[in-house]
Formats: sequence, C-alpha cells, structure tokens
Amino acid sequence: MVLMDGITGFRRGELIALRWADIDFELSQANVTHAIWNNVEGDVKTEASRKPVPIPQMVIEELKQWRAVTLYRADSDYLFPSVRKNGSQPITPDMILRRHMRPALQRTGVTKHIGWYSFRHGLATMLRQQKVDLKTAQELLRHANPRITPEIYQQAVSEEKRAAQDLVFRGLFGGGSTQHPSAPSEAV
Repeated sequence: MVLMDGITGFRRGELIALRWADIDFELSQANVTHAIWNNVEGDVKTEASRKPVPIPQMVIEELKQWRAVTLYRADSDYLFPSVRKNGSQPITPDMILRRHMRPALQRTGVTKHIGWYSFRHGLATMLRQQKVDLKTAQELLRHANPRITPEIYQQAVSEEKRAAQDLVFRGLFGGGSTQHPSAPSEAV
C-alpha cells in the first residue's frame, strides 16, 4: 500500500476505496471512480481526481500476487479489505499507518511522524528532484489547480537551494557568473 500511495499519488480515501474492478492490469492503471471518507463511500474530490492513475509494473505484479492469495478477489471486492468486517469495508487508513507503515519505517531508521500526506509530499518532491516537468507532476498528483503542486506539495531540493545561495554570494562578493543553473538563458 505504501507503494501505491507514495509512488502513484493516490489520496488515502481513493486508495482504500479501490476495488479489483478498478484495476486495469492490461494498461497498468487504476480507474479512480470513488473515495471513502469515515467509512462513507462517495465521489472523488475533483474532476482531476477521476483521471486514471498509472501504476508501475512492479506494483501491478504485487497486486496480481495479492489477488491470487486474498480471500476477497472478486471484481466487487476491495483491494485492501477489512478481514474483521468480512470484506464488507476496506481496512482503515489509520490502522494501516499505525500497524504497518510506521513500524516498517521505524525498522529502517525513520523516526519522524509520518502521515498519509507525507507520501504525497514526498512524491511531489521526488518528481521535482528528477526534474519532471510541472504539468506531468500535476497530473500524476491529480491536482485540479496547477499552482497547488509547487506551492503546497513540492519542497525545494537541497541542490537547488545551495545553487541559489551560491549565486547570491557570488553576486555579493564577486567570483563568477550570477546566472542560476535553472534560470532560462538570455537570447544573444
């Protein structure tokens, strides 16, 4: 589930609402048609949220394996069902965080308190680090407004901060070009 949320940018209510019928194994994508909030199923947040979400092939393979062993594998079943509720509801997101994700992160040395949006912020920042263009990042995160992606979700990357700081120091104290590496070149 961490892979699904962190890599593909699902919102938690969309992720837990996924049913097997929503997964297109041939196209490696999920068709997001509904979300669950406080055990109430309803529409997704925005029209942008309705767009199919690409799923990495590695995750598709994991889903195939999971479907083969789960008790709840019918098209109408949830991908992540609550066994305590006999599959009639999905497992709760907070339980997933508490019982599975946070302990796994602690075993890897991550002690920071992680919430669901940590994964979306992390994805946004990783897309920026990889220099993925803003439109692609916006669509992967399925933000309706393109300003949301850089203003709220993406963090400045350390190398960019260092380059910007170096630019200011070179400008103040001399020592070379004052052109930031990410600034557009001036036409000659």
